[in-house]
Amino acid sequence: MAPVTITPLYTATATAQGGRNGRIRSSDGVLDLPLAMPKELGGAGGAVTNPEQLFAAGYAACFESALRLVAGKMGKNAKDASITGSATIGKTPDGGFGLSVELKGKLPGLSQEEAQQLMNTAHEVCPYSKATRGNIDVKLSVES
Repeated sequence: MAPVTITPLYTATATAQGGRNGRIRSSDGVLDLPLAMPKELGGAGGAVTNPEQLFAAGYAACFESALRLVAGKMGKNAKDASITGSATIGKTPDGGFGLSVELKGKLPGLSQEEAQQLMNTAHEVCPYSKATRGNIDVKLSVES
């Protein structure tokens, strides 16, 4: 399947230096954070972020926006919705590394069935979901 061509609306630019034990900085300076390898991966850990946390946060925010969009189109109230994203890094069968993601939706006031339908529909709309589809495992679930 060929990549989809987009008409650019916004471009975010960030620079990483020092890898997982370095620093990231957005071109506008709003994002300027140290990075550290998590203890689980053999690093020092500590009160700093890492690429998996940043990916989980970005995916969750984008997905919740998609969920609110589809909820509005379907006449459902998602004003109190939240999405918790978990990004996992692990070993692949070929000895390399890969990612998986879990997105948990909390949608107060909606039935489990309605909430799951919104999650599934948002997964078809969300740009992160489109970018990762077929590349990594993405699990969707709904908190009761």
